[in-house]
Amino acid sequence: MKKLGKIKIGKNLQKLRRSHGYTQEKLAEAIDCSARYISDIEQDKSKPSYENLIKICNVFKIGLNDIFSEYLDVTENKVLKYSLSGFEALEQNNKDTIEHLIMYFNQEK
Repeated sequence: MKKLGKIKIGKNLQKLRRSHGYTQEKLAEAIDCSARYISDIEQDKSKPSYENLIKICNVFKIGLNDIFSEYLDVTENKVLKYSLSGFEALEQNNKDTIEHLIMYFNQEK
């Protein structure tokens, strides 16, 4: 957990957005704001409102703890979560390939 001072979530939001295959423009459209606003948030030049944070969470089907995880006493593998967060958006054949790879690597243990 980081020492609480200035909370910066821009990089977390950028990783989250990219992992779901969203551009800044697409996310801005989804939460009804400007792409410039999304850019400013990701660069930590602006802080999102509570309303926009909730909208972002709803778009990506996540909780606020996924955005603020480095400031919370939560022990999750954040990198893995970002990597898997776009899994549901994949085509079925790609999901099947990933599942088979996981089973294969688990058998080698």
